[in-house]
Amino acid sequence: MSVVALEKESPLAFLSNNVVVGALSDTYRSFQERRDLLGLPNPGSVENIAREVQRDVFLNNYTFSGLRADLTKPFSMAPLFQVSHAFAMGSQGLPPYTFGALFGTNKIFMQGNVDNEGQLSTRFNYRWSSAFVTKTQLQMAPGQAMVQLDNEYTGKDFTASIKSLNPSMLDGGLTGVFIGQYLQSVTPNLSLGLEAIWQRAAMSQGPDTAVSYCAKYKGSDWIASAQLQAQGAVNTSFWRRLTDKVEAGVDLNLQFVGMSGAGMMSGPPRKEGVTTVGAKYDFRMSTFRAQVDSTGKLSCLLEKRVAPPVQLTFAAEMDHFKQAAKIGVAVSIESGGDEIAEQAEITGGGAPPQIPF
Repeated sequence: MSVVALEKESPLAFLSNNVVVGALSDTYRSFQERRDLLGLPNPGSVENIAREVQRDVFLNNYTFSGLRADLTKPFSMAPLFQVSHAFAMGSQGLPPYTFGALFGTNKIFMQGNVDNEGQLSTRFNYRWSSAFVTKTQLQMAPGQAMVQLDNEYTGKDFTASIKSLNPSMLDGGLTGVFIGQYLQSVTPNLSLGLEAIWQRAAMSQGPDTAVSYCAKYKGSDWIASAQLQAQGAVNTSFWRRLTDKVEAGVDLNLQFVGMSGAGMMSGPPRKEGVTTVGAKYDFRMSTFRAQVDSTGKLSCLLEKRVAPPVQLTFAAEMDHFKQAAKIGVAVSIESGGDEIAEQAEITGGGAPPQIPF
């Protein structure tokens, strides 16, 4: 039997069946066992290190001006498939008409939008495994285009990602922007991470590199985070849940202009900073957000669900220093129909699809 086993053994088996590889494998296995005993949670990603403040409490991603109407028609819940029509008037940054479509399963997420001016934006995400997701974005407009590729791995106690913007080899070398991010939990409450950037606009120019550092501490009902960027910028945020329905956050952004040698050409060093304070209130059928910053801007946003398929949104912003004001009103209608309600009842007992948004 031993002779037969030796005859069937691969000629390259010595690469894995030796003392050095065995010792390294045992060391790694022992390290993983001790690491698992710590019970460290996943800290999230560097990109979303201040998500609770900047995306949940603050209304920067929700505010608008003018009139807006959104009509959404879902055709299926599992898999998720819906189309939307968005109309805007008197708005800054929003086109008059946008058509969108969305499709999602446990492994695939696809979304596309096209407006009346011919601008196209698409997203395609694919989940290779429960921990590894590839995300792609494409934006095309008359005379310009942008491609973004992102690979993210979510471990038990860390998150790592590699992102590229407009990568190209057509100029005889590598051009574009490449970003690597890593966030690691070191204790159940504290996580540390870094972000490295390498970019080259053209082969006639030299590459630029930068490294940023970040930290995040999570308490029982509060989260604090800080980021130190290579250009000398410092960003700190603090979030706290006051009650079950009330959240508050503070964000401080400091810019040190002219601290580097290149910056001295533009004048003496100076400091610039903006502090923003915001709060979010969740009611039974509505959500209210408000924030004020040190530049004199006061903003508020109210989302009111007047009926199951109808939602009204009111947004307002006042700049006291510039003596300017903006007001926005939007209505969103979702016409699902009886078929969608039946699908929701059928799948109500099962787990919802884990779409890789």
